[in-house]
This record gives sequence, C-alpha cells and structure tokens, in this order.
Amino acid sequence: MTPAPADDALAGVLREHAGRLVMRLSRAFGDFTLAEDAVAAAVVEALVAWRRAGVPPNPVGWLTLAARRNALDALRRNRTTPLPEQWSPAVEDIVDQHTPGAGTDDRLGLLFACCHPALAIEARIALTLRAVTGLTTAQVARAFLVSEATLAQRIVRAKRKIVAAGIALEVPDAAALPARLSDVRTVIYACYNEAFVSTTGTQDRALGADAVWLAELVAGAFPADPENWGLAALLASQHARASARFTAAGDLVRLRDQDRSRWDAGLLERGRRHLARAAELRRPGPLQLQAAIAAVHGEAATWDDTDWLQIVSLYELLAQLDPSPIVRLNRAVALAEFLPGRTARLLAELDVLADSLGHYHPYHAARAELLRRLGRPDEAEAADLTALRLTQNDAERRLLRSRLRRHPIGDE
Repeated sequence: MTPAPADDALAGVLREHAGRLVMRLSRAFGDFTLAEDAVAAAVVEALVAWRRAGVPPNPVGWLTLAARRNALDALRRNRTTPLPEQWSPAVEDIVDQHTPGAGTDDRLGLLFACCHPALAIEARIALTLRAVTGLTTAQVARAFLVSEATLAQRIVRAKRKIVAAGIALEVPDAAALPARLSDVRTVIYACYNEAFVSTTGTQDRALGADAVWLAELVAGAFPADPENWGLAALLASQHARASARFTAAGDLVRLRDQDRSRWDAGLLERGRRHLARAAELRRPGPLQLQAAIAAVHGEAATWDDTDWLQIVSLYELLAQLDPSPIVRLNRAVALAEFLPGRTARLLAELDVLADSLGHYHPYHAARAELLRRLGRPDEAEAADLTALRLTQNDAERRLLRSRLRRHPIGDE
C-alpha cells in the first residue's frame, strides 16, 4: 500500500528533527527517558491527526508542541506539587527553537550518546533507530525480530545505563572522539545492513536512506577523518541499487542480474564525490576501499563490463588492512570472475576458510558456485543445502531454492 501524504511528511520531519527534539527536551527537563517517550507519543498523535486533518502548516512546530505537552503531562502525573511557571514557555519560543536547519549538533550529540561504548551493541543500534531516526518501538522490534516488550526492556536498560554511568548527551571531547567515531560508524553500518536485506527477507528503503543521511551527517561534521567519507560513499553507492535488488514479487536479485537502468545515478555520483573527498586526505582505510569496490561496480554498464582487475586489486589492498576471512572470501569470488581458469585453486583457498566461515551462509553459496563451474554438481548441491540451513532470511532462502531447482543433480 502506498504511504499516505501525511506519513511521508511525518517521516521527513522525523528524519530531520526527531533527534534534535529529544535532545532539547532532555536538556530542558533533565530526563532522557521522559524526552524520548514524549517524542514517541507525539509521533503516534501526529499519525492520527495528520491522516485525518492533513499536514499542518508548521509540522515541526506541531510535533514540538505535542512532545512538550506530553513531557509536561508525564511530569504532572508523577509530581505531588504544581509545576513552576518556567515549565510553560510561550508557543512562539518553542517553535522558534525548531526552525528547519537549526541544531545539527543536537542530533550528533544524541547519535554519539546512543553509540557510547559502555552500552551493548544491540542497545546502541536500538537507541539510534528509536531516538535519532525516529522509528517507533514496534518498527525497531520488527527489525530485530523480537517482541515489542523485549525491545522495550532492552531500550529501558540502555537508558538506565546512560543515567547510571553519567553518559553525556553530547559530542565527546577531542581526546575521546577517534574511538567514538569508529563506534558511530559501526552502528550506522549495522543500521544500513538491516535495511539492505533485513532478517525478514525484505529491504527497508526508508531506513536505508536514514543510514545514508546519518553517514553523510557524520562526514560533514568531522570531515578530517577519511573513513567518515568512506562510509558515506559506501552507503550511497549501495543504496543507489536499492530499487533493483528485488523483483515485484519480492524475490532477491543478485548484482549480476540486476536491471542497472534502475540504479540511482544521482546517488552513485554522490558516492563518487564522497570517495574523492576521502582520497584527498591520503589516509586509505577499509571503508574507503569497500566504497571504491562499490563504485567500480556502479560504473559498469553490465556484469560482463565490470573491471574485475581493478576490483581484485582493491581487494588485495583491503586484505592488507583487514585480513579477515570474509575479505579473503570476497577476494576469492572476485578472482574467480577475473581468472576463471584458476577456479580449482580458488576453491582450495575457500576450503582453508571452512573453520572460520562454516557458519556463514554466503561462504557455502560461493563454494557451490565454484563447484558447479568445475562440474561437481553433487558437491555443489550439498553446499547450497548447507547455505539454506544457515540462513533464516526468506528472500535468500528463495534464491537458494531457485538455484537448486535450476541445477539438479546430474544436470551438468
């Protein structure tokens, strides 16, 4: 079903203003939980009111007033004495504080607070999705495949930790920034991966756009770190392919089979610009190299036109900085495209990774592809069946089943 205009308008307001609104209310009332809950309740109110009566002339001011009223109501319910007058500022003052384009540092402060290393990684992602991107608890719960109650408890524990540990809702000082930036990038990348192909077997293009926005926000705020630009470039390049990654029936389409005319040329160009900014700083890193690989794919008119030599060279550089098994796997897959005559040798390289990647379903799917090229269909089917058992993603399971149907035993 196509989203209503009110839903689209609210999504835009949330992306731009939800984080800064939580920050302002948190500072005003001295309570992060109160502020975050007040904004979440205001979002629900806006969905009902805007769908019924239309988008108000000043949607930011509307949401701000609703959230402020919710916070005041919550305080009144929990207090035995009247609130002092200073808790009731003039309407004009509230609206003026939330004019478009103001308060970018507020959102950054909330992002860094949600990504504090004292919090568990699941809590960081959940808080970021809730507080910074404006998703509801129900939406975040669906992303994590947990109940709303479980997700709510996780968020409550994280917010209690923020209070107990005295975590400031602000950008850390220069000494603490490098480590925190890395953590912020990790969480943003995790958010995008959930959007890319979620655990439910679909993709959430709005959440993907939010992750791209967050990456670009961080890169613009801290432009001297080339890995910030690398992440922004990588996510922009990947998100450019979003409209081609699924069929109308919801089936996953592999990169080699995608209709490239559906790729977003504007996003691809943005990715290239971000990558150029990173290159100017002359400090290559893993995210920049991944972005460069994505950019090479984005430049190819067809799968056969892909510059595999350049991609293999980039993977060689990436393996020097990050010699992880997954990087070695991707390098071998690229080499198989560049040098098809070395398939048997590359299969042997993959077999060495069995202990470290035995639980990783793309590893078994890649082995199946090489085994079929070598004319070993029985082993290929066994590898695909292993991959099928290891993934719970509906779209990936359908793709693996379709491959098994196309290549039954004895068909080679």
